[in-house]
Amino acid sequence: MAADIAPLPDGAALHERNRSFEWTAPAGPYRRITSAQAQAWTEQGYFLLEGAFDPAELAPVTDALDELDARVTAFLKTQPDGKLMIAEDGNITFMTHAVLQSPTARAFCGHEVFQDLGHDLIGPDVRLYWDQGVYKKPEKPGTFPWHQDNGYTYVHPQQYLTCWVALTDATTSNGCPWVVPGLHRHGTLAHWTTDAGFQCLDDPEGAVPVEAPAGSVVVFSSLTPHATGPNTTEAVRKSYIVQLAPDGAVIHPAQSGDGAQVPAADPNRQFPILSGGRAVAPPA
Repeated sequence: MAADIAPLPDGAALHERNRSFEWTAPAGPYRRITSAQAQAWTEQGYFLLEGAFDPAELAPVTDALDELDARVTAFLKTQPDGKLMIAEDGNITFMTHAVLQSPTARAFCGHEVFQDLGHDLIGPDVRLYWDQGVYKKPEKPGTFPWHQDNGYTYVHPQQYLTCWVALTDATTSNGCPWVVPGLHRHGTLAHWTTDAGFQCLDDPEGAVPVEAPAGSVVVFSSLTPHATGPNTTEAVRKSYIVQLAPDGAVIHPAQSGDGAQVPAADPNRQFPILSGGRAVAPPA
């Protein structure tokens, strides 16, 4: 492995499917990002895109996710200890696949910002892979463990794109993302299960916080280890996660054998947003 790639920390290991990963650097020309951001993407695995959305664009998305959060919260209150899997009332809620429930979220995922980021960092043919609102609540402050997005469900190609949209200001006090720069170039790491979610690292050195004002996007690779700290404020920290993958990407179900795979092309929620470099409007 090249000398400029950060070594794996003690206790970390490669995912069993990750046998021959090579990082692909963006080539340009770029529609949205700068050359410095492209360099940060390759060397650090992330960058902050500030001022991507104005308040008028975020308001209807936030309203839509607030409605979904109210439903999720009401359901969690019916569960033992207010918890179901990694969601917990008063700590963290997930509004998964908002595009299936909200026309506003569906339209937002086809925004020019995401089309441009997909073009710059993935290629000319891009699909929505995953979307979810994530709200960190102040009543039960908790951390979300170190993980890679590709550690939850193994996608090939391993290298896809996470756009962490700050709907409210994200700070170290309310649970902004933290990342470990450089480790993305190893590909997918082995993860283990905890009560709070999958985990691939334990108290890594060199972690940095990425504070993000509302309207900014923390842009990072599916392979960048990241975590979020507790929300110790009195307000909810709100974010919307939009993930993009190259057209033709496949999913390896967690319990499947090596040969099992499913195309990441569900037309209802994994619709194309870019084809041949041209914008594609989300289907109604």
